[in-house]
Amino acid sequence: MTEALIDSVGETCAPKSRRAGGRAARVAMRAAPLAEGLRPVRPGLEGGRYNPLTELEMARIHEAALEALEVIGLSQAPASGVKILTEAGAILGDDGRIRFPRALVEDMLAKAARGITLYGREEKHHLLLSGNRVHYGTAGAAVHIVDALTGDYRDSTARDLYDAARLTDNLDNVHFFQRAMVCRDVADNFDMDVNTLYACCAGTTKHVGTSFSDPSHVEGCMELLHMIAGGEAAWRERPFVSNSNCFVVPPMKFAEESCITMEKCIRAGMPVLLLSAGQAGATAPAPIALAIVQAVAECLAGVVYVNAMRPGFPAIFGTWPFVSDLRTGAMSGGSAEQALLTAGCAQMHRYYGLPGGAASGISDSKLPDMQAGWEQGITNVLAGLSGLNMCYEAVGMHASLLGFCLESLVLGDDILGQCMRCVRGIDVNEDSVSIEAMKAVCLGGPGHYLGSDQTLRLMQTEYIYPEVGNRMSPKEWGEAGRPLLLDTAIARKEAILARAECRVPPEVDRAVREAFRIHF
Repeated sequence: MTEALIDSVGETCAPKSRRAGGRAARVAMRAAPLAEGLRPVRPGLEGGRYNPLTELEMARIHEAALEALEVIGLSQAPASGVKILTEAGAILGDDGRIRFPRALVEDMLAKAARGITLYGREEKHHLLLSGNRVHYGTAGAAVHIVDALTGDYRDSTARDLYDAARLTDNLDNVHFFQRAMVCRDVADNFDMDVNTLYACCAGTTKHVGTSFSDPSHVEGCMELLHMIAGGEAAWRERPFVSNSNCFVVPPMKFAEESCITMEKCIRAGMPVLLLSAGQAGATAPAPIALAIVQAVAECLAGVVYVNAMRPGFPAIFGTWPFVSDLRTGAMSGGSAEQALLTAGCAQMHRYYGLPGGAASGISDSKLPDMQAGWEQGITNVLAGLSGLNMCYEAVGMHASLLGFCLESLVLGDDILGQCMRCVRGIDVNEDSVSIEAMKAVCLGGPGHYLGSDQTLRLMQTEYIYPEVGNRMSPKEWGEAGRPLLLDTAIARKEAILARAECRVPPEVDRAVREAFRIHF
């Protein structure tokens, strides 16, 4: 709604009306925060309007997954896992594979937690994972940070991770912060796990996801979390960190150390993401439907594992199959096939009524360019429209998960705002379909809706406006010095980091630094 647009409504507009419309356009910039219920987009909006699979097709995938668990089963479970699973009713074969009778899987599905809450350290950041509620956030293990100006890739550091967390803390449309990159400046593995966890928690009070490189590190990291929470009881009441756990190595093998880590996290009260990350055409079957079957089967095995230990323990059904470019075998996370895989997985989460998470928003592009924009936009909007509870890796990820870009994180906030607006859909109610506004404008009125009561009332609640995206006319853009999108993203990034403080109280921060080797 610029002056140029206002002029274009035609000569039927009186000068006074034009001036009113121009004022209405300018106040579209947010002057004050809206109440949560009035914001045009917000965490937990209901998706589920897009369904690539029919009811019959979901049932066929379910049946195939149950058959795979009964006939093929999974190998290489740790001794503790064998005990947990066989005591629950799984069968250990002479070939060392554990097979899962249909009745066992169905029994554990009935016990599995639904409608779980992932807590933030502030109540406004709690995430309710139920039904089709959609949340977007980061994830991944990028080993490089991307310099958006030079195009250079360098090793990622603990400070980079801390900065990414601080940015996320100030981006409305990024709802949680899972570890997005590896602290490659920390040589000791335990120190790396500690610094990963603390960089995330020090940077944001939103829900955090992390992983552990060794099962023996869980206890020490739990001590750190108890310090931040104010004691073990406070932690267990509202655990604000979840464990991203690759408990399987596709195809159909348990990951021994990760399973032991998962067991320890469950005993420590840390919610778990049951993550199956096969790659279609490589470690998962090439057909999209069969890749979903394998991921579902592996995650159902995880559901049995978790609920055999603790019935109803909070666990996220993490079917994360990726796509290969079959010409080269390389990952293709920004492809249309990836968008379909993720949407299909989201439907299977809903089929079981389980809280679910999958990957969306990955770019194969090396920089925040047009390719990155279309890849992030397509995969994120389909994930949201399909009702995926947790859309992981949604922002910042480049080079098929090898690089993370802080400027792309900021740009992604705008993309996710638009995606959430699509998720929200069209409000059809008595006011929105009433023709009274049309009558007032067309029958003796000004002949346009700029400045009308209805337009002014809805311009903040019905519409979302980009923070970085540019909607100037060419004339205005030229007069403003032709600002480039990346320049605006850099400016917003630097402004946020200049004001974003450590989100751990100073006395706790001091105690943490006395107890652990913190590298940032």
